[in-house]
Amino acid sequence: MTKNQAPSGLVHQYAPRRPKGRLAFHVFAGSVALVFLLPFVWMIYVSLQTPGVTLPRGFEGFSLPNAWHNYARIFEMLPLGRYLFNSFLVTGLAVPLTLITASWAGFALTQLSARWRRRLILVSVGALLAPLTALWLTHLVLFTWLGLINTYGALLAPALMGSNPLFVLLFYWAFRRIPVEIFESARLDGAGVWLTWRLIALPLVRPALLAIGVLTFLSYWSDFIHPLLYLKSQALYTLPLGLRQLQQLDQTQWPLLMAGAVVMTLPPVLLFLIVQHYFLQARWFSAIEH
Repeated sequence: MTKNQAPSGLVHQYAPRRPKGRLAFHVFAGSVALVFLLPFVWMIYVSLQTPGVTLPRGFEGFSLPNAWHNYARIFEMLPLGRYLFNSFLVTGLAVPLTLITASWAGFALTQLSARWRRRLILVSVGALLAPLTALWLTHLVLFTWLGLINTYGALLAPALMGSNPLFVLLFYWAFRRIPVEIFESARLDGAGVWLTWRLIALPLVRPALLAIGVLTFLSYWSDFIHPLLYLKSQALYTLPLGLRQLQQLDQTQWPLLMAGAVVMTLPPVLLFLIVQHYFLQARWFSAIEH
């Protein structure tokens, strides 16, 4: 193989597909995307119906309804603007806290001896398997004793411990893929654990950092149980509790309920559209490195 000749495996992997294979791939990918996209489109369609109509079973007719005032009306019925701000506040604080603490824990696991590393991984897996319902009463008693009830501290407390053992294990798996020689070289150059984590380890696991950030956003954004258990003041309610209030006002106003569901769903959809480019880019570079 000459100097300028690319590896045969990489050329074969990224060689242009044949027209028939490319068409079949796009048809399959489009069909899968349509399956996941149709419920969201139907939800928007119902949200634009005139209030008081029965819930349509499908797309009736070819004209798109234009009752855009349904979105303004739900904000008049309830302080959804305040709930929306509260959800963004909690999620905006929880995501960076989770990324910091979970990456600390995952990086610390890689620096331990094999004996202690196996023990702590088993503890993490055991915590992951524990049902969340079994912890609600314990959390409620603990947060009551700490005076965190009716504060956002009760919602953000899990972020101080990585939010989810799965996030710690994902960071551990990502850091374990980094060659040990890189950490040893940094240690010989005088870099401590803090500098190694911040300047070397984190930049090398950006795909995992991005993926865990998205998962954390979705977890806190859609959380209904914990705000319901710990928040007592309506001024502190998050958007999931607001949608529950909207349903309790009138369970038959499907256009208004679907308008609230669209408001709830739109931020995660926009987030995915923003970060998908970085996911694809990270996948491309990962394939080239291997």
